[in-house]
Amino acid sequence: MTGERDQTSSSPVQGPTVQLPDHPNVIALPPLIYLVSILIGVGLHILWPIPILSRSAAKWLGRAFISLSIAIAMLTLREFRRWNTSFRTDRSTTSLIQSGPFGYTRNPFYLAANACYLGITLYVNSFWLLAMLLPTLVVVTKGVIEREERYLERKFGSEYFRYKQSVRRWL
Repeated sequence: MTGERDQTSSSPVQGPTVQLPDHPNVIALPPLIYLVSILIGVGLHILWPIPILSRSAAKWLGRAFISLSIAIAMLTLREFRRWNTSFRTDRSTTSLIQSGPFGYTRNPFYLAANACYLGITLYVNSFWLLAMLLPTLVVVTKGVIEREERYLERKFGSEYFRYKQSVRRWL
């Protein structure tokens, strides 16, 4: 050997190309995450009820948050239909929606889901449901929203980066 490099070994090895799915590949469907959290919180509430407010205040505030969540969800669903794209996390998106509620928050459905969750928490008047909200938010943020954001970055590139800079994740 003269110390010269073998030309065949210096070229990069190319393996099979991995094609990422054309959807966010979230850890679970978001409604299931919220449902499991609610069921755990209600189960704990049944075993050891700890109210957080007076009964009348809890019912009134609970209804208000649930009503707010319905309004946000309906406005958000209208935008999905208007732009003819799917809101489901297991399907491809065809448009980057920036109008309606998406002009104020990048995640209006999750904002609505959290408002509904808080409404249920208040209506049931349960410390346990409230305590379950924090881990639920962590799971939704890490396992759903961040994955959706990476998907949208891949799919829409600089358009999504600009949108991200101009509109906050929550409010």
